[in-house]
Amino acid sequence: MFLETICIKKGIVQNIEAHLERMSNAGIHFGFYLPKLPNLLELVPAELQESKKVKCSVVYHKEILSITFSDYRPKRINSLKLVKTDIEYPFKFSERSVLNTLLQEKGDCDEILIVKNNFITDTSFSNVVFRKDDEFFTPDTYLLNGTKRQQLLREKKICETRITADDLIHFDTIHLINAMLDLEEDLGVSVVKII
Repeated sequence: MFLETICIKKGIVQNIEAHLERMSNAGIHFGFYLPKLPNLLELVPAELQESKKVKCSVVYHKEILSITFSDYRPKRINSLKLVKTDIEYPFKFSERSVLNTLLQEKGDCDEILIVKNNFITDTSFSNVVFRKDDEFFTPDTYLLNGTKRQQLLREKKICETRITADDLIHFDTIHLINAMLDLEEDLGVSVVKII
């Protein structure tokens, strides 16, 4: 089963074309047709319709299996632990045990920063962007090519580059991005908080 997390911000479904494309790509790769996504705005529960940000979780395979909504409150990340692995995660699966196992290695840190073949990839739940002065860079060695990452690249707000663990000292801050986390809303974490 696959998971698509879609942001509904102030009553507007965000970046839906990228989500549909990712769902379609999963279907093509695994041999099924993209299931028809209903009008999500019509399904948002009344008690969430005034929320600034609503997290819509769509679980699907050959058909839509479930759609749930929740008020979104981001968790503040103040520190990250470098964790080495050789995992592959090219599709967003609803079953996340491989990522949850890695997350257990975070120790006293709030989150992990996954390193594969000495290259920076992602956290357990987001892509990453690094700031150097007024420029923003994202690793070209991601695990999952997230929809927000794709959008920011299209808009030329970030540049893609190869980043190793040794390169981290050359950046000022790290920012976590995903469908629910916007680059503009994140203050970032100093790279000295990556251990």
